[in-house]
Amino acid sequence: MKILGIIPARGGSKGLKRKNILPLGEKPLLQYTCESARNSKLLTKVILSSDDEEIIEVAKGLGLEVPFKRPDNLAQDTTTSLEVVKHALQYFKDKGESFDAVCLLQPTTPFRESELIDKAIQKFISDSPDSLVSVREVPHEYNPHWIFEEKEGRLSIATGEKEIITRRQELPKAYFRDGAIYLTKTSMILNQNSLYGKNIGFIDTTDSPYVNIDTPSDWEKAESILNTMK
Repeated sequence: MKILGIIPARGGSKGLKRKNILPLGEKPLLQYTCESARNSKLLTKVILSSDDEEIIEVAKGLGLEVPFKRPDNLAQDTTTSLEVVKHALQYFKDKGESFDAVCLLQPTTPFRESELIDKAIQKFISDSPDSLVSVREVPHEYNPHWIFEEKEGRLSIATGEKEIITRRQELPKAYFRDGAIYLTKTSMILNQNSLYGKNIGFIDTTDSPYVNIDTPSDWEKAESILNTMK
C-alpha cells in the first residue's frame, strides 16, 4: 500500500506562537515528528505542508521533503486538516503520482514513536477500515455514560439513556482522539470528502507518553515528559 505521510505545520499558530520550530529540549518541536516519520518502514513518502518560509527551511535542514509551499488561503485558523490533505493529494495527482492512503502526523504530538506509526499502518492494512485514528482511554469519571447535559435548568444523561450505569465495572470503554496519527484511504478523502468515513479503526496509545501542544502549559508538560525520558 502506498501511503503519503503529511506533516502539517503552518506559521500562524495562536496559542503558542511559532511553536512548530520552538526548541523542545535540544530540538525544534518539528524535529520529533520528522524523525519518527522518516524512521517509519511503511510510509512511502513523507512531506511537510507549510505556508511559512522559516518552517520550510528548518524542515529542509532536517532532511524533510518540502515539495510545495502551501497557499495562504489554506493556512488560516479556519483551514481544516481535510483541506490540507486534499491540497497535497491534488499536487501529486498533477505530477502523475497517486497514493492509496494518507497518514497525517501533527507536530504538536511529539512523543509518537516510529514503531507506533508502523503498528497503526499494519492494523490499517489488515483490518481495512475507512480510517484509523490514535486514541487514549477516557478516565471512568469522564465516561460519556456518566456525563450530564443541561437543558432548561435540568440535567439529562449525555448518551440519552434514562437510567445511569451505577457500577464503574459496567461502563463500556470510551476513547478520545490524541492527535498523534490519522490514517485515511485516499478514496474516502476524495470521494466522500471525509477524513473518517463510517468505519473507523483505532490504535490505543493510553500507555505511552502523551501531550498535544497548544498552550504554554502544554509546553511545560512536554518539557516535563522529556525530562523523564532522558
